[in-house]
Amino acid sequence: MTVKTPDWVKNAVFYQIFPDRFARSERTKHPRGITFKPWGSSPAEQGFQGGDLLGIVDKLDYLQELGITAIYTTPIFASASNHRYHTYDYLEVDPLLGGDSALRELLDQAHARNMKVVLDGVFNHASRGFWAFHHILESGGNSPYLDWFIVHDWPLRPYHSDKKHPANYEAWFNLPALPKFNTKNPGVRDYIMNVARHWLEFGIDGWRLDVPMEIDDDSFWQEFRQVVKSTNPEAYICGEIWQAAQRWLQGDQFDAVMNYLFADAAVSFFGAKTLQAEHRPHEFKFKPLDGATFAEAIDNMHGLYDWQINHVQLNLLDSHDMPRALSIVGSDISALRLCALFQMTMPGAPCIYYGDEIGMAGGNDPACREAFPWQTPANWNNQLLAFYRQVTALRHSQPVLRTGNFQALHGKDEIYAFQRKLDSQCAIVVFNVGASPANVELTIAEADTTFKQVWPSGSGEYTLSQHRLSVTVPARDAVVLVS
Repeated sequence: MTVKTPDWVKNAVFYQIFPDRFARSERTKHPRGITFKPWGSSPAEQGFQGGDLLGIVDKLDYLQELGITAIYTTPIFASASNHRYHTYDYLEVDPLLGGDSALRELLDQAHARNMKVVLDGVFNHASRGFWAFHHILESGGNSPYLDWFIVHDWPLRPYHSDKKHPANYEAWFNLPALPKFNTKNPGVRDYIMNVARHWLEFGIDGWRLDVPMEIDDDSFWQEFRQVVKSTNPEAYICGEIWQAAQRWLQGDQFDAVMNYLFADAAVSFFGAKTLQAEHRPHEFKFKPLDGATFAEAIDNMHGLYDWQINHVQLNLLDSHDMPRALSIVGSDISALRLCALFQMTMPGAPCIYYGDEIGMAGGNDPACREAFPWQTPANWNNQLLAFYRQVTALRHSQPVLRTGNFQALHGKDEIYAFQRKLDSQCAIVVFNVGASPANVELTIAEADTTFKQVWPSGSGEYTLSQHRLSVTVPARDAVVLVS
């Protein structure tokens, strides 16, 4: 079948936000008596620190300066957990986040800046507070909603489980707080499809899908895609799949997945000498790579999918579900910089996890979910922030780096090089992870031409002659040339 993916995603730079920890707005009015944890409290406390959607609106200038054109937020619907993956009402934005009116303002203000907003859809499981499950808790086997979930035994044990006494109904990861929907029930399917349609009609620009492989039913996701694309043909559907995902990326289900294969390869090459074993994400191979093995990993990654898919993969370095990239590479700023530059020059949509651009660090969740330190800008790594602004500007200034095709040119030892081509424009990108400058000789099939150096910024020029190009690359840096 013909694969079609949203064009805007191919040109986007995403920013992932964990709403409770990004920004708290004084404009959000809460009922008297509401108490939040102090901003900046240890994330290990697992409390609510009061970030909200108007806080995101208030920081849109900052995001725009950073070069962000799309926002992906973790769940925002009514929930009794700070991460909101325990949803009890899918048709209401959590009042603690400002409610539906705050989402309306976020969408209107973001769209006025040509920025997109993608929400997190948690459709495999609800929470024990979800109205239909609550009905079963109160009514037992007499509840008309009994078949919306999969109950094995009575009485239900909604609060306590262990190996000897696991949850006696289907629950995600056997956590009683997260009862699993019976998606074979037509009423459940109708409800979820209605949720997807409702928020798209409200104005969101797509869905990131939480643990979608847990709904082991192609027809469900095919129907989901039909609902989404009939509502907004340019809406983005991105699944949380950590492994190769060919099953879901044939053009009839998702547009893309969160590209954890990209993240694993990037940190393992650019941070090869400083990888921290204690911060290994659970699905990563996490083996130091040289240029040859890195080139093989990238080619294998691209070979999994149609190029329409590759151009909209969500190319991340970290997320709310894993240690922050800076911690993974042992606080090696040069490694993070190289990873970010790689994101901005590769096919796919780069995604920055909130705070990475100012040097935020942290181990596995909840340590990776600290509050953004707006009140202490003196603690920011402002050189890193300036770097991020420069690399997003580089991507935005060069269409060939966004939608050009891709061809690996060289991978050996500490060097990796590739070519992007769009119509008559050609870009050559050469990375050097070594501690010394390197001279790289490349063989390129293009006709003789002159390339302008656009990274590092300067007025340098390189001439391709008889298909040979010689490039000098600074230590722990890259050279980007554009014809």
